Amino acid sequence: MRSTDLLTLGEVVHRSGFTPSALRFYEREGLLTASRTSGGQRRYARHVLRRLAFIRAARNIGLSLEEVREALRRLPDERTPTRADWTAISRDWRIRLDEQIEALERLRDGLDSCIGCGCLSLQHCHMSNPDDRVAVFGPGAVALPAALRRGPDHS
Repeated sequence: MRSTDLLTLGEVVHRSGFTPSALRFYEREGLLTASRTSGGQRRYARHVLRRLAFIRAARNIGLSLEEVREALRRLPDERTPTRADWTAISRDWRIRLDEQIEALERLRDGLDSCIGCGCLSLQHCHMSNPDDRVAVFGPGAVALPAALRRGPDHS
């Protein structure tokens, strides 16, 4: 690899839109790799920009950090991923997105009967159900479709 193929932290920040702290975090988590100069400065291979675009897309559709990590394990570290590489991963994303779309459509269609608690039904609502029979199914808005109940990922 030629030294001109390497990008500085600042160049990657500028080109990717990620903050320096995000790049360092993703490096610590094993999602990115960087080499170091003799002075300890990070240098990133150009193909890291595609990995970062992948990470952004994955996070925007709600994939957890672990799901992103698993998907990136399937990509080559030493080269820019090919169309075939992306196609294999996007097949899995398609299933996930279809589930989310279906769940969002159910949410949209049930909103007119919802009073804001997330259960989507006045028949199951805590206010209409003082004994809170739904509580046995766990915390939060358990009546929401599963694809919309994923916990937040604070990475």
